[in-house]
Amino acid sequence: MSRRPGFLFVLAIAFLAGCGHTTKPIPTIPATSSQPASPTNTVMPSPTPVVVGPVVGGPAGTEGYPWWNDTVFYEIYIRSFYDSSGDGIGDFNGVTSKLDYLKDLGISGIWLMPIHPSTTPGGYNATDFYSVNPDYGTMDDFKRLLSEAHKRGMRVLIDRVSGYTSSQNPWFIASQDPNSPFRDWYYWSESQNSNEWGLPPDLWGTSTWIQTPTGYYFAQVFNQDFPTLNLHNPEVTAEMFKVSQYWLQEVGVDGFRVDSVPSLVQEGSNLFDTRSTHAWLKDWYTYYKGIKSNAFTIGEVWKESASSLASYTGDQVDTTFEFNIAGAIIDSINSGTNSKINNALQQATTIIPRQQFAPFITNHDMDRSLTMLNGNPEKAKAAASLLLTSPGVPFVFYGEEIGMQGIYIDADGIWWQLSVRYPMQWSGGTNAGFTVGQLSLGPDPNYVQFNVSDEMKDPASLFSHYKALISLRNTHPALRIGSLNIVSSSHPGLFASLRVSSSEAVLVLINLTNTPISNFSLSLNKSTLQSGKHPALSLIGQGLVADLTVASTGGFSNFSPIPIIPAYGTVIIQVEPR
Repeated sequence: MSRRPGFLFVLAIAFLAGCGHTTKPIPTIPATSSQPASPTNTVMPSPTPVVVGPVVGGPAGTEGYPWWNDTVFYEIYIRSFYDSSGDGIGDFNGVTSKLDYLKDLGISGIWLMPIHPSTTPGGYNATDFYSVNPDYGTMDDFKRLLSEAHKRGMRVLIDRVSGYTSSQNPWFIASQDPNSPFRDWYYWSESQNSNEWGLPPDLWGTSTWIQTPTGYYFAQVFNQDFPTLNLHNPEVTAEMFKVSQYWLQEVGVDGFRVDSVPSLVQEGSNLFDTRSTHAWLKDWYTYYKGIKSNAFTIGEVWKESASSLASYTGDQVDTTFEFNIAGAIIDSINSGTNSKINNALQQATTIIPRQQFAPFITNHDMDRSLTMLNGNPEKAKAAASLLLTSPGVPFVFYGEEIGMQGIYIDADGIWWQLSVRYPMQWSGGTNAGFTVGQLSLGPDPNYVQFNVSDEMKDPASLFSHYKALISLRNTHPALRIGSLNIVSSSHPGLFASLRVSSSEAVLVLINLTNTPISNFSLSLNKSTLQSGKHPALSLIGQGLVADLTVASTGGFSNFSPIPIIPAYGTVIIQVEPR
């Protein structure tokens, strides 16, 4: 998260819009008495009857890499994925009913956006960390979803928020009493301009401190519906650790997507990327790995450099999202040049250890990729190719595989984030096949053209392209965990990389332009390839492929494997296994 004020202001607005923010009045409490108010849900609930079974046949890890490097994840906003009950709201049972669709696509990991009760549709400000949103179903429904996913070899992550709660959370309501044992669970002050915590009086042009009917002020980093938890308080930290234990051990999730990682623990006026945040995460990492050693965590570290991402990786969270690669994918295709994606991939693989980063194209806080690519599905295919042949742990936002569109902010700076989260387009029929009930949002008008039902039947569709790429990645270890070599191309509009594992090498060629590329040549100074002549086989793309002659350095020069690559076309070539 950048420290530049302008960027932080944009980020704050983006975060709130992404959470579907609707301002709620600050709750009031009874007058102070000798018996302070106490919140509920600080004791872990008893397990529900449904037993979540183990993952059956899921990715296990290749060549010493963890299982998540063998996984393609799929991000789901449950409210908009599939409605099984007819009330117009997506739910747990709806996701369960579509697991076979995800399995067919090749997905082996699912990230569920917030599942807790909340005062906002996005769900990031929880009123209870130990239960599920009743709009989505019951805890038993959720555990059935987990169990059915595990039977199909899929692991499930849930969103984990530790830095704030809802203003309607019982902890916060109780903390308004100055005599409450929960008073120091949040930051409270008698003054808006000075406070014992050293927090700034304002942030991004708005007050950090929000006055309540009691006359006291509480601190918020994002919005008054998101009061900031005081993670300096050992009791709060213990509770957050216990929440993690509950979901990993008692419920059976496979890990967490960690929200707003750099802003967890404040140090006076320094609100982001503090030493206290890193220390807190290290303790949490040790704690949850002690509970479930193979649990996976991925952190949201917004648009930071690869070196900043690396500072969180390996002992605080397992991986982080690589926003630089996301931006470079879109920019490279729109510009028709390879420099940005080459640089982003090179930086990530050089600086972040062992490919512990997560490339993606877009998510719930960004415009959809087809929108950013001017509605061109051929461009979207090229973007998918860049994503799914990259190192790291790829994530796909729901509906990207069929070309859903949506904007997060319009040209006038007005936020329209809900269109990014329109209902999944399952068919060209009523309500895009999302519900038999009444829709409160969407669908996007393009659902008649871009939908699962039609695209599954079309071998040239965007869906078919995603499916082929994911299948290829799942089949070829070089595409999952192979080292990355950026190959020099004589044409600036051609992306070229060589992925090398102990068992094979794969050459990836992607045309980033709207015209065919011919008469090109490829060169590489060195690699771990053995010298000699290597027979080549086309995995994606048509036509005969020339054999590759490798020098003693593992490099090659003036290599032209095929005569032409179509506009926005992808060619993937397997070099003879070593």
